[in-house]
Amino acid sequence: MKKIIQLIKRTPLYLCLSIALILMLYPIFWIFMTSITPFEEIVANPPYALPSNPTLMNYSQLLETNIPINFRNSLFIATLTIFGIVTLSTLAAYPLSKMRFKGRNLIKNTIMVGIMIPITVSLIPMFSIYNALDLLNTPWAVIFPQWGFAIPVSMFLCLGFLDQLPDSLIEAGYVDGAGAVRIFWSIVLPLMRNVIATIAIFQFVFVWNEFILAQTFLIDPALRTVPVGLADFVTNFGRRDWGLTFAGVSATVLPTLIVFFILNKQVMDGMTAGAVKS
Repeated sequence: MKKIIQLIKRTPLYLCLSIALILMLYPIFWIFMTSITPFEEIVANPPYALPSNPTLMNYSQLLETNIPINFRNSLFIATLTIFGIVTLSTLAAYPLSKMRFKGRNLIKNTIMVGIMIPITVSLIPMFSIYNALDLLNTPWAVIFPQWGFAIPVSMFLCLGFLDQLPDSLIEAGYVDGAGAVRIFWSIVLPLMRNVIATIAIFQFVFVWNEFILAQTFLIDPALRTVPVGLADFVTNFGRRDWGLTFAGVSATVLPTLIVFFILNKQVMDGMTAGAVKS
């Protein structure tokens, strides 16, 4: 009887969670179903109608477009960007949290100000600088600003964890004769794996979906990323083949879903790391 009462009490919660789950999964389901729907059915049937003759023709046609090239460009840019963000943010957060030197708080606060600066306000100055440095139409024109604007947020997560890490661990390393680099590499970095996973997946989603920088700085179609490629693809010659378009969307959403499902537990642990003092 007690279990039945508890179940009745939890029914509204389960109902709300079920509704939230449906609302989150339905767009993904709809995109995939549209991607396997023939163009004739998309035009003739309502948007919510299921395909009567599912086909993978849209995916085979997708291979003949520039999307595979855009996919390769996005993967290259995302890999270098995430590696740089993780490396620079962890290396910068460690001394700002565990070392005492003059101007430490000033440096930390100056970097944190970057969280409040939107990337769009810097487009024109960055365009002028990259043009002068001959970096326009290169992947670095997209990678460098993403490093700069992502590091403050990533450092914020790192500092939240490192500030709660006992100083006795660092002191024990010095007592054993280890240097600062060895302590960071052998003691601190392994303990930060969940925070690093959190930074990696969140920044991967932002980098993979980034549109403004790629649209502004990458002029050559051979260098364009997935979001820009999809935007050009949708309006190509004024024709909208939604089946082909959603096949491209489905293929490009897949990497972010895979990364999230693989690192889901580490992300949850990383988000709560440093939230409670030990």
